[in-house]
Amino acid sequence: MEATFASGKSQGTDLNKYAAASALLVAEDAAKNRYAKGQKMTGSVTVANPTVTHLDISRDVPTATLSSCLDITRWKVVERAGNKPVPLPSDRLTRYVIVSTVEQWPEGWRVIKDDPQEKPC
Repeated sequence: MEATFASGKSQGTDLNKYAAASALLVAEDAAKNRYAKGQKMTGSVTVANPTVTHLDISRDVPTATLSSCLDITRWKVVERAGNKPVPLPSDRLTRYVIVSTVEQWPEGWRVIKDDPQEKPC
């Protein structure tokens, strides 16, 4: 995600090794839209306390649901030209719960859907 949002595209990044389906499309579109606005993201994202809340291994493609804390406090929105910080709402959540649905593919687990929650962690 970090590399995709820094460059505005997923080509040349490893995003497709970790995301697929709607999660991949949503991430690519969001990065592309931010980049088209003359912005990019710098810094890093941390995922903490991942907890499996549901697991279904009886399917042809096993799935799991994870609840994690997404920490974007060190991920900054900046103008592409000049790297000047973009003003953001002071009340925006920078540490929040995210619920992810993952599938087990032959190459490993892939996030297929992310559902950010409007609650802090």
